[in-house]
Amino acid sequence: MKKIFLLLLMVTLYSFSTTEETIIVSGKITNTENKTIRIKGELLDKEIKLKPDGSFSEKVALEFDQIYKIETTKNSIPIYLSKDSKLVLYADDANLASTLKFTGKGNIENQYLAKKQLITSATPDDELYKLDENEFLKRLQEIKTSVNSLYTKTKFTDAAFKEKEARNIYHLEQKHLLFYKKFHYYYAKLDSFNVSETYPKFDEAMNLDNNSDFLFSNQYQDIVVLKFYENVKAEEGNPNISAKNAIPQIKALKSQSIKNRLIENLSYDINIENQSYDIVYQEFLLITNDPILKQKLTANYNAANALKPGNPAPGFNYENQKGGKTSLENLKGKYVYIDLWATWCSPCREQIPFLQKVEEQYKGKNIEFVSISIDAIKNQPKWNKFVIEKQLGGIQLLAENEWESKIIKDYSVQGVPTFILLDPNGNIVTVRAPKPSDPKLIELLNSLRI
Repeated sequence: MKKIFLLLLMVTLYSFSTTEETIIVSGKITNTENKTIRIKGELLDKEIKLKPDGSFSEKVALEFDQIYKIETTKNSIPIYLSKDSKLVLYADDANLASTLKFTGKGNIENQYLAKKQLITSATPDDELYKLDENEFLKRLQEIKTSVNSLYTKTKFTDAAFKEKEARNIYHLEQKHLLFYKKFHYYYAKLDSFNVSETYPKFDEAMNLDNNSDFLFSNQYQDIVVLKFYENVKAEEGNPNISAKNAIPQIKALKSQSIKNRLIENLSYDINIENQSYDIVYQEFLLITNDPILKQKLTANYNAANALKPGNPAPGFNYENQKGGKTSLENLKGKYVYIDLWATWCSPCREQIPFLQKVEEQYKGKNIEFVSISIDAIKNQPKWNKFVIEKQLGGIQLLAENEWESKIIKDYSVQGVPTFILLDPNGNIVTVRAPKPSDPKLIELLNSLRI
């Protein structure tokens, strides 16, 4: 009886597991910038170093037969890899579209993908969705007809690929119908937009929990993600969907690949601004099976923990508008209220009169007001002129690299203006302080007996 039970258990476990196969992908890609390429896909992110002549031959462990990507610093190539592929590819990274060639087992399917991409990329999505409704439907039909013609003419050698691609062509049409209806107003720069009564209906009966289709079709992925977002509530006062609210729906999915993608897309919600970030982190770790994604979630979690009140504040050392540099260390002994802003930011500019009023109210007290702009270094003269013309007070600093500036990353800033309050010892009071126009700022400063 015990042996029967163990046998049944082994069969059950096997039925829920995927077998990993190692294949060899080889070829030659010339004129890459850094002599490296990456192969990326579900549970795969592998860097390959090219030889001096651009050639390579690499063992790749595959969990799934799917569409992967080969990426250089300039281009991204969709490739289909199955567990019996023996693919060889050749390309010049400086002129990819006209030079991409495949040989070996799987070459026909990949030549098809390359030709299909030339058809579908002829009209970029932003141009397609900008068209008026009749022109859009006409162009969509032309794209579909061209792809169907290519599909019919191609003598596929992989029956599974052929079957999935037939559904993928349908997903291509459905994705564009869905996205045009949703985003035409944006690309056409309209205040609002409604399709006509004769506009083709999106297939609401489409199965949005198909792991095989998700691994194969970028169009299906786009549909799944957009429809998922439409069904998840945002937190009050926040236009972004809430990861916490999404968790029950993610758990209900059967497709592990879809779960992983949704978690990756929502990983930004593990941040100090989200009071539930600890819960979200723990739940996401339990749901995902992707080790790379787990590392990303943990990095976000650790970054959020580092910004809790009482922890040492990340330092900075930036150019002062009045000359020289000013660091956080220079300001020790006083509270520091930091305004992260930019001259091009309208909400930032709206706060300036309120900030000037607060600065005047606390003039001579144990607090420094520091405004750090993320304007581009090339726009330093414009920033300097703005500071002078608007008679901005406090300490005016310019960060080193716009959104990639160290202070932006250190404080997990997702938008400006952002306000931060530090204590005289250089520790964090709050990395999301009230804005100057909010009466709660004065309440906070008074509570600290500044």
